[in-house]
Amino acid sequence: MTDAAALIAQEDRFGAHNYDPLPVVLTRGQGTFVWDVEGRKYLDCLSAYSAVNQGHCHPRLVAALVEQANRLALPSRAFRHDRMGPLLEKLCALSGMEMALLMNSGAEAFETAVKAARKWGVTVRGGLSAAEAPEIIVCDGNFHGRTVTAISASSEPAYRDGFGPFTPGFVRVPFGDLEALRGAMTGRTVAFLTEPIQGEAGVRVPPDGYLSAAKRLCAERRVLFMLDEIQTGLGRTGARFAFEHEPDARPDVLLLGKALSGGMYPVSAVLASREVLGVFGPGEHGSTFGGNPLGAAVASAALDVLLDEHLVGRARALGERLLGRLRAVDSPLIEEVRGRGLLVGVVLREGLGARSSARPYCEALMRRGLLCKETHDRVLRIAPPLVVTEEQVDFIASEVEAVLRAFEEAPTDAPEQGG
Repeated sequence: MTDAAALIAQEDRFGAHNYDPLPVVLTRGQGTFVWDVEGRKYLDCLSAYSAVNQGHCHPRLVAALVEQANRLALPSRAFRHDRMGPLLEKLCALSGMEMALLMNSGAEAFETAVKAARKWGVTVRGGLSAAEAPEIIVCDGNFHGRTVTAISASSEPAYRDGFGPFTPGFVRVPFGDLEALRGAMTGRTVAFLTEPIQGEAGVRVPPDGYLSAAKRLCAERRVLFMLDEIQTGLGRTGARFAFEHEPDARPDVLLLGKALSGGMYPVSAVLASREVLGVFGPGEHGSTFGGNPLGAAVASAALDVLLDEHLVGRARALGERLLGRLRAVDSPLIEEVRGRGLLVGVVLREGLGARSSARPYCEALMRRGLLCKETHDRVLRIAPPLVVTEEQVDFIASEVEAVLRAFEEAPTDAPEQGG
């Protein structure tokens, strides 16, 4: 079946409607490009929410996947395998952490970090009575996954409504507000968990120095400083990890995922000190697929590609170019262009009716051969693979400007072809 309309109808009939994708049906990808079932070519500006930093179907990742699939895919963690140790050492060397624990999804990494922090607070740091449950401070607008515990930490009604009762033990503060963080800390606080840049909330960047100051505050209070870099980590922001943009902001616990496997196979990781990850004894935590040799082989290759092809530096240089080009667009529709590296949000101005909604702009860009996705209604999130070229970055900026101009000039709120 190659008819897009028929495939969409089939999916809508037999699949749950928990997504609202753009009306495009993709069938293959290579590098920065994807193609739909009818042969149309698109520049990917979402990168599977930053999972495809190395580009679609990178030949080294494909080779690693195929070679390992022909050797051993899943022996379970009841036995050791030869791909585990080398990947763990590579992750620790890259991050400066002492230990790593491999899982599959970002949500699993979040759950792992929460469990580790709570047990650390009770059994290692101590100071909590049996009646004093440990608390973790999180930020308004966060996105850490879709499990019940993850949405328990969320402030977003769309993630929470109808899904309670919720997991207790989370306290929320405004993102980027150091004094609110200070005021929320009590003797029950065992950790502060935040994203260094909030992606799902609309590419929200905290004030300069916030992460470093939060780390110092956590150290003073004997509270774990935990960073969810599932989306921002591994080159996306123009540094290996987003915390490296600030001095002395290295976390006590680091969450990775998405680009850890270049989008080829689900792999996530929690990295920390021996003191923190040492709280897990045999049988206290695990996952059937977590740390399997297939995922480990692909993740190891993904890290090699990131470094060998200098993708971090590319993201930094081309991100500056893209941000500069977009910020130079003088449009009454734009409220702000924000981001870091190749994680960019174009925020549309409020009060413009349907023109304030980012979805029609994304649909117009799709018709012009560029795929991106709206977030938090008013934000166009633009995050191409880190293998994007200078010419492609200029194309992205030109196409976004062209669509904005079409919306400015059209007699209706949503021009049919976007220009």
